[in-house]
This record gives sequence, structure tokens and C-alpha cells, in this order.
Amino acid sequence: MEFDFWDLEFTTVMIQQKTIYLPPFRRGFHLITNIIERELGNLPDVGMVNLLIQHTSAALTLNENADPDVRVDFENFINKLIPENHPLYTHILEGADDMPAHIKSSIFGASVTIPVTNHRLNLGIWQGIYLCEFRNQPGSRKIIATIFS
Repeated sequence: MEFDFWDLEFTTVMIQQKTIYLPPFRRGFHLITNIIERELGNLPDVGMVNLLIQHTSAALTLNENADPDVRVDFENFINKLIPENHPLYTHILEGADDMPAHIKSSIFGASVTIPVTNHRLNLGIWQGIYLCEFRNQPGSRKIIATIFS
């Protein structure tokens, strides 16, 4: 079979961006799926949504949306894995929680990408979007949502 580039059918990809402002959340793991869905508004029939948190001391992840014990276990485990006041830290001017927050943020990641199907985020039945807040005295957080359709 011979392939001819000129026989390809091209479709237009629409890209939209929205900024989502989250209020301050206490340190921990927080389900924000409902906030994200409300702020995104009308989604395309089919597409993708990328969410990027514009901070180096918080993260986004997808995980269990039903049992709140999961959020407690995340917090307990990650604090044991990456403790405050570790003697190896040199970045300590912004508080004992700052360097651990940067490390935790890098481990969890700053973005998630979710498919859109039938105008809805196509999450698994037990999946939710988490804000992972790693600072003891956090401020509001900003998420850039990029919608591809």
C-alpha cells in the first residue's frame, strides 16, 4: 500500500485555556474534582483537558475519590518519606515545610491530563482530582486548564 501525504484529511483542533483559582486549602490531600468540573464549564464531545498547577509547593494527582482514609494515609506516608527539618536541606529560609514541599511536588507532579468523552471528564469510577497541598500556611493556588477538542 502506497501512502500519499496529500490524501490525508486534516481536522482543526480547537484549544481553549482557562485559569482556575482555588481558595487556600489546609495542608493535605483534597478532592477538587467538583471545583474543576464547575470551573471548566461546557466541555467538547471528545477531547482532552490538561491541568497545570502553577506552584512549586503543591501538586495535582488522580486517585481514590470515595474513602477519605486514603487522603489521610497519603499525608501520613509522604510526611514520613519526606520529613521536615532533614539535615540535608539547605533551602530553609522559607520555613521547615518549604523544601519538603518542593520535593513532594516534584514526586507527585504539577499536571494531569484527562480525556473528555460525551462532554464530561472521563475519569474512572473511583478516581478524583486531588490538590496535594504541602505547605503549612498555604495561599490560594492557580491552575491553568487547557482544553483540546
